[in-house]
Amino acid sequence: MPVLPKLHHWLRRSGSSTTLTMKIKKGDTVKILLGKDSGKTGVVDRVLAKKGKVVISGLNLYKRHVKKQGHPPAGGEGGVIEIVKPLNISNVALVCSGCKKTTRVGFKFEGSDKVRFCKKCGKGIKQ
Repeated sequence: MPVLPKLHHWLRRSGSSTTLTMKIKKGDTVKILLGKDSGKTGVVDRVLAKKGKVVISGLNLYKRHVKKQGHPPAGGEGGVIEIVKPLNISNVALVCSGCKKTTRVGFKFEGSDKVRFCKKCGKGIKQ
């Protein structure tokens, strides 16, 4: 068996790919549980499934000092810019559109469709 660095034991044992099923999708409203923006809500801009992270627009902003590149007509300006950094998926909780509470996500089958639902109120989660 080849050595797989920095992978969890269950990935090595099962031999499956590193992509995981994400319960939070793009466009969902989430509440940040930990970090400097804890308690704030926002909309998911991007989901990084392989890294297990989400990017939330307008939250988790950090400043980066950028050096001026090249001459003014060709290169970009230098200065301090704000960038949005991704948050770990475990540090956010989904806000249900029906009951407006943070909730866990469940899956159920309606016919042949797999549907996400709120564990608190039982309603389906709209995308």
